[in-house]
Amino acid sequence: MTDQDFTTQVTVRGYETDTQGHLNQAVYLQYAEHARWEYLRAAGIRQADLLAEGVGPVVLETTVKYLRELRAGDTVTVGCAFTWRQGKTFQVLQRLTRADGVLAAEITGVGGILDLTERRLVADPREPLRALAADPGVLGL
Repeated sequence: MTDQDFTTQVTVRGYETDTQGHLNQAVYLQYAEHARWEYLRAAGIRQADLLAEGVGPVVLETTVKYLRELRAGDTVTVGCAFTWRQGKTFQVLQRLTRADGVLAAEITGVGGILDLTERRLVADPREPLRALAADPGVLGL
């Protein structure tokens, strides 16, 4: 996995842990989604902007590699990078790293931008994001 283009931090809350005392597996995906939205926001794109344009990001595939546990009170840096390619989809690479530098999880995925009227992926997901972003360079556009 490459270096992350964007990072944000979260603190594991007690109610997010399971009976073993570590972060529930589904919450890793919530942290990843939070980081993706923060990444878009850092480029100047709000959810309301996407909706006003009739488009929205969608996750098409996700793989999680759980490497080390996260526990209540841990501060976690959640990274995010989009890899643009030809076609209707892009790759999303994310790392969750504990404050002590230990890599806790790697999440890879495939995303796209859905036309909310047609209910189909737009031909080039870069275009609506580039058009809406105050700073498209943040997203590598």
